[in-house]
Amino acid sequence: MEDQLETVGQSVPRLQGVDKLTGSAMYVDDINRPGMLHGALLLSPYPHAKITRMNTQAAQGAPGVRCVLTGDDFPRQFGGFIHDEQVLARGVVRYAGEPVAAVCADTLSQAKEALQLIEVDYDELPAVTSIDEALSAEAALVHPEFDQYARRNPIPLGPNICAHTLLSEGDAESALASCDIVVEGEFQTQAQVHAYLEPCGAVAAIEDGGKLIVWSACQSVFRVQATLSEILGLPMSQIRAIATLVGGSFGGKADVTIQPVAAMMALRTRRTVKLVLSRDDEFMMMRTRHPARIRMRTGAMRDGTLVARTVNLTMDGGAYTEDSPAVLGFALLMARGPYRITHLRCEGQTVYTNRLRAAGFRGYGNPQVTFAGESQIDEIAHRLGIDPINIRLMNAVEAGDHWVGGQRIQASGLKDCLLALQQRTRQRPSQPLRPGRRRAIGYSAFAHICGILSTAAIVRVLEDGSVTLNTGAVDLGEGAETVLAQICAETLKLPLARINLAPPDTDSSPYNWSTGGSRITYMVGRAVRQAAEQARDKLFEHAAAMLECAAADLQLRSGGLIGIAGVPGAEISFRAVSQRAHWQAGGPVIASASIMFEGGGFDPKRTHLSGSGIGRLGAFIFGAQAVELEIDETTGQVQVQKVWAAHDVGRAVNPDGVRGQITGGVAQGIGYALLEELVQHEGHSANPTLADYKIPGSLDLPDIEPIIIEHPEPDGPFGAKGIGEPPIIGVAPAIGNAIRQATGQRLCQLPFTPERVYRSIHPD
Repeated sequence: MEDQLETVGQSVPRLQGVDKLTGSAMYVDDINRPGMLHGALLLSPYPHAKITRMNTQAAQGAPGVRCVLTGDDFPRQFGGFIHDEQVLARGVVRYAGEPVAAVCADTLSQAKEALQLIEVDYDELPAVTSIDEALSAEAALVHPEFDQYARRNPIPLGPNICAHTLLSEGDAESALASCDIVVEGEFQTQAQVHAYLEPCGAVAAIEDGGKLIVWSACQSVFRVQATLSEILGLPMSQIRAIATLVGGSFGGKADVTIQPVAAMMALRTRRTVKLVLSRDDEFMMMRTRHPARIRMRTGAMRDGTLVARTVNLTMDGGAYTEDSPAVLGFALLMARGPYRITHLRCEGQTVYTNRLRAAGFRGYGNPQVTFAGESQIDEIAHRLGIDPINIRLMNAVEAGDHWVGGQRIQASGLKDCLLALQQRTRQRPSQPLRPGRRRAIGYSAFAHICGILSTAAIVRVLEDGSVTLNTGAVDLGEGAETVLAQICAETLKLPLARINLAPPDTDSSPYNWSTGGSRITYMVGRAVRQAAEQARDKLFEHAAAMLECAAADLQLRSGGLIGIAGVPGAEISFRAVSQRAHWQAGGPVIASASIMFEGGGFDPKRTHLSGSGIGRLGAFIFGAQAVELEIDETTGQVQVQKVWAAHDVGRAVNPDGVRGQITGGVAQGIGYALLEELVQHEGHSANPTLADYKIPGSLDLPDIEPIIIEHPEPDGPFGAKGIGEPPIIGVAPAIGNAIRQATGQRLCQLPFTPERVYRSIHPD
């Protein structure tokens, strides 16, 4: 049946595409309600300081002001792993830009003017601004109360360490001693800003009956609901969270942002309140990718067989823990790379600093360790005189192999990805090279996952035979809604136009953990298909009675028809079947599916794991990328000319959507490799605007060629896997490997700025 797909595999337009192109799409800042108030935040000017006095009386009496909030209004701390964070600072600020007070007024200008009337006295404290400072024996404590967390951890931690993980298989040290070649090095990666198009925002109101309702740009309405319940002390049943359209996230809106402040303002004033961050506030107070330091050793035999690897990873988590333990653990799980390396020892820690909070970011720690790992694979190939594609091919994992921890890989198109790159780069016509410029091609390979935690779906057949699909999954702009509708339409053989996708709303949607981890197509898509199959079976029961045959003899036919197999013309419409269910027998056709990823866990006989709450891994995604670039010897400027990005997606549900995800991820990866770095100076951001923090524009991007490889995942919906995160992972190492090929110099620090490239070419 899957050989006769009608909707899956087709490049259909996005469901929200026309609304977004015409400007009629409604984002959170487009919400306006009668009598709505407006909020604004006061941010700390210091990275670390005691709040010795705060006077809000003048602000409370200012024109139009309806309420003023301080940290005392939020006594409960919160956090995904450690409850170390507060909505508004209480007693101590721990990063420059941390919100310390909030004002709600009739107009936004009145709220901002009232902020200037709030008097705050600070007593500056020593600031911890780097990994080395955090680990120093003389370091100031970002969280003096940390001892209470350390006592709960089985591994003794240092004073500024909020997470530690150790992962090992085999005997890495002994194996390295027996290798013919061992490469080692230290690599550094930087803080990258999520730089989504839409700033964080929320609108909160009190419904009749006292229920709190919050509209916001978020990745999970259920995570918003649960965290608000924890912070505000309200039952989850009294909180309704609704997702508006989201103008990008990349992980930056996975946790609550400013929803708690807007919610408390609504509770205090009993009015609708809007709070939307300015771009300046976004840069000052929101999250970044974890800066990291990776010390790595990789050993191989003379024939290129990879044998062993050790990794020591330290991440800068910023002022609060957030999801740092999970990011750290996942980075270490990916540090082996997509290769058969039998002996492995990966140890990592995340430190507190007085910097912006670090959080999940597209790739979730994988880009950092893959930069180091793929650099070393190329270095081994160079020293042994082996083609960089060939060394990857000979060591690449395949279906049936085991990942770190013991989970079996069910499908892998990694070798096909590498072969596709090899073919295309060798066919690349040579171009004349201008004097003073160098050109080279670099490669990388990588793995990721796409299935974690739980989700659900509901399929409801309406009276006219069309279908409403409800999943609770938030579309962040990547086209997830369209893909889920395609899976539902394909399962029921309905035209896509007859699928209505309900918006995420905790009052009506089934649970979905989050839009993150490249999991929507694979995880939510599985739930959608299962629910649609159950709905099909219920329709068959009715149709069997109407057609006077056995349900086993029925089949779906295109256009919402059910027919008797082998009997042309013996068919009945979804409409007729649904009306029978609604008005005559059985009741409306409603089906649901609820699933948890239950793939292989860790085999304690095979793998040692400690100090982390890492759970079960998901389905594995593989890819490989090649980058051709030119370097100007005079300036050190790197110009990427061509990128080939080959990705095994299992099955491309919407090929144009897949190509869009690949292109966007590569573009973001180019920014990570060459341009982007939130520079901190003594705890303050030195480039906190888009005028100074550079991201690639359309004119900065090269020709990007997405290459779709399909090795169906047995458990995936129609064989599909995720694609959201992988395209960013391999770009930086491929660029670094191309720079090494062109200059003979290995750069170990991101981004590859012209200054760093120039100094590597001209060390004197």
